[in-house]
Amino acid sequence: MDHVAVAPPTRDSGLRPTPGRTSRLAAALAATPAVLTDSAVLAFALWTVLYHVALPLHLAPSVTFLIWLVVGVALAGVAVVRVVRNSRAATGVIGGAGDDAGAVAAGAERRTPGHPRRWLAVVLAAATVAAVTAGLANTPAGEGMSWWIPAVAGAVAGVGVMLLTRRAWTAGTPVSPDRGPTAAQSAYALVVSGLVALSSLFLARNTPDDVYYVGKSVWVAERDIVPRNDFLFSENVLPGMASLPPTASIEVFAGALARFLGVHAGTALFFLMLPVMAALAVLALWRLTHRWAPRRPLLAFSLAVAYLYLVAGADAALGTFHLPRLHEGKGMFVSAVIPLMWLYLTRWFDGRRRTDLALIGALSITAIGLTTTAAIILPMLVGAAAFAMLTVGHWKAALTAGVVALAYPVGSVVLTQVILGGGTAAGADAAFYDAEYTYRRTLEIGIVGVVSGLALWCGPLLARRGTPALLAAGGTLALSVLLVPGVLELISALSGISVVLWRVPWLLALPTLIGLLCTVELPVRSRTLRAATGGLVAAAAVAVFAVWATPMWSPRSYVEVYDRPVWKMPQQRQAIAFWIKRQDRPDGLLLAPSTIMRASLMVTSEVRVVLPRDFYLVEYDLESQFAKDRLLLAAFADGRVEDISHRSDVAAALDRLEVGTICVYRGNRYARELVPELGFTQFAERGRPGAMVCFRRG
Repeated sequence: MDHVAVAPPTRDSGLRPTPGRTSRLAAALAATPAVLTDSAVLAFALWTVLYHVALPLHLAPSVTFLIWLVVGVALAGVAVVRVVRNSRAATGVIGGAGDDAGAVAAGAERRTPGHPRRWLAVVLAAATVAAVTAGLANTPAGEGMSWWIPAVAGAVAGVGVMLLTRRAWTAGTPVSPDRGPTAAQSAYALVVSGLVALSSLFLARNTPDDVYYVGKSVWVAERDIVPRNDFLFSENVLPGMASLPPTASIEVFAGALARFLGVHAGTALFFLMLPVMAALAVLALWRLTHRWAPRRPLLAFSLAVAYLYLVAGADAALGTFHLPRLHEGKGMFVSAVIPLMWLYLTRWFDGRRRTDLALIGALSITAIGLTTTAAIILPMLVGAAAFAMLTVGHWKAALTAGVVALAYPVGSVVLTQVILGGGTAAGADAAFYDAEYTYRRTLEIGIVGVVSGLALWCGPLLARRGTPALLAAGGTLALSVLLVPGVLELISALSGISVVLWRVPWLLALPTLIGLLCTVELPVRSRTLRAATGGLVAAAAVAVFAVWATPMWSPRSYVEVYDRPVWKMPQQRQAIAFWIKRQDRPDGLLLAPSTIMRASLMVTSEVRVVLPRDFYLVEYDLESQFAKDRLLLAAFADGRVEDISHRSDVAAALDRLEVGTICVYRGNRYARELVPELGFTQFAERGRPGAMVCFRRG
């Protein structure tokens, strides 16, 4: 919030009186979403820097956390003092508060002429063809359709949108900047964010990746050590997975917080951090949507939130990475960092204020603290924005933003690899998704894919004229190029990061672009019809999502809904993992059904298991004895008899891996009968549900 000093009103001045307490409270409420999100960015950026400094020094996470608390509180105190002094120095506040209450550089917001109808028609036609064909390609309605059709149409639309928004920019005249959200608008956003945070407590998704993310937090909470090496298959001894270097700091933060509070890491993560993260993600979405929407920002924001809730499913739609996986750093990255980065870049190109540039730098640090994916997606996002500004001659601002936004994320990944001696991930080429499948995974197929395509290729034309439209066009053009056949293959060959290239659509603020669809204004004289258009579009979009998409709470999204706050894992598996932990077990590894071994490491790091997750074995050579023994024993514990050629193979694998405890479901008759013959004795039994029998060696 920027304060503008004015002369105190006099009896004859004719000026309005200085705002009273009610006005100040309204201004504070209007600014609250910005204050909360910006403060969170700065606080987590500080934590990430301290974590990276402590990593080579082998500093205990608990010590790093205490330093973060002390330094953070001190810096917050300094900030509060400065705000109080500034408010006392100012005798009044002009305008609203929030994202855009301060002065903006001349030309930042521009009154622009309408797009040339002829060229606009061509671009809209190409965008429509691209959206329809991309959504229907290789569905029953578009069987056999070549991806080149939507790719070429999308490229034409992307270039056209870029040229139209550039023309509008260069032909425009300065107008007054947007004054930020009103108190009522911010109050609505805060209420929605609170409800979303509350709902996060009652949804649980079964996500295999959590064995790493949550398991690392559990390790830190129990041992007060940052595992620089592998902590899943060994006791921090084997080389760590090259695809998951210890650059991200969010898992260590969760573990350090749990240790500081004296609670389990799962409790700290799912009951304390997750609701806060959910609220911040929604507020980040609100801030960008308000900034980019030329009209009806509340309706656009509501549609964007509805999209996230209604479009999830079993694969990789953005709704899947919201509440169901927000506790994973990559979920928070795509849900909160992406919209905030677009917002901060918009503000920087509009105003050239140092505070906005500082926030860009802090957000880039926050991004790499959440996920190493940031080192891949941020260069694409920032490059798209910088290119858009270069087209209008703002090369200095574009270059400055690029350096500030990318220096820390890219540099930290490189330094981590150098310091820890990391190499190329063995499984980096294990999976690759071409342009067509990349579109399908995130933007969906069928009519939902068509709506997503319309948002992608028409969204910039609906955005607020000036910087928002220009940056949105840059993002659209970048993704349009990436979706051309052969481009992702080329990037894969040059970089070796095939396994995560399907995430390139993350560079877009897609939920905001979806929301912008309801800001369309028909060129008609009737005000009633123009006003009703937004509501009709929003209602139609919600109807499409509700009928043809899979909602976040559906079992088809691998999500279960509970009547109480729960950890984000199947409750029966959680109960079994805690039950095994309480048993008097001998030394050695635990062999149990695959799902229970995954759950066990999310409960405790003290119970070492045979196979945390089979997918991670690609890092250790699937043809090695190390991998073969674990896969064989997992098949044995799961009751997959067809995967076992001879009993002697099981006995040999048990000996090589020094398995001390075997727990199997009572329904696994083959294992229950064979285990005693292999030298194990039953010592514990669990009743229904989840009836299980445990054996110990000797």
